[in-house]
Amino acid sequence: MKSSPLALEPGFQLGPVPVSKPVIVTWALMAALVLASFLVTRRLSLQPGTGQSALELFVETLDDQMRDTIGADPAPYRAVIGTIFLFVLVANWSSLVPGVEPPTARLETDAALALIVFFATIYHGLRTRGPLGYLATFAEPSIIMFPLNLVEQVTRTFSLIVRLFGNIMSGVFVIGVVLSLAGLLVPIPLMALDLLTGAVQAYIFATLAMVFIGSAVDGHGARVGG
Repeated sequence: MKSSPLALEPGFQLGPVPVSKPVIVTWALMAALVLASFLVTRRLSLQPGTGQSALELFVETLDDQMRDTIGADPAPYRAVIGTIFLFVLVANWSSLVPGVEPPTARLETDAALALIVFFATIYHGLRTRGPLGYLATFAEPSIIMFPLNLVEQVTRTFSLIVRLFGNIMSGVFVIGVVLSLAGLLVPIPLMALDLLTGAVQAYIFATLAMVFIGSAVDGHGARVGG
């Protein structure tokens, strides 16, 4: 019988502390990303190879998106936005590995990612505008909006959690049901669709992070696209 999506299955015990399977997968993915980044960046040159060219293309595309969305120099935001996008993308695609449940299909992982965006928004708002300037953004366009804007800061973080969890969990559930009913070959088109869905959800999550940070940095709603 399928356990609740809120239940955590322990993978092993670390002394008295149970370590759940999503934590194991999450740390494995982080280790893989760190190793991949080391291998790609250890020999940078003026004549880039395939790996460096792909990395430069990714960084340039990310920077262009941040300039359009945040409306500022992308350098201060590149690390957090790029890391979030890559982790969510790889975590979503980990569902294609037999026996692996993607960490983003767990509420606790999505909550952690959303909290990173939440605190990054506050940090960059304070960094660029100062405490008083950042607080002033909650009083726009009128002081009457101050409590509503504070509540929005929390509700939009919650929406990040629900959006990512709902989309990834539903994909895992559908593929699991079709696999159990139709065998191994029929779900292949669904797995291809799952690849696309995982990439789109990573893009949406990273773009929303840019929008939230942009609204804190410039005091107005950041724009999506050009």
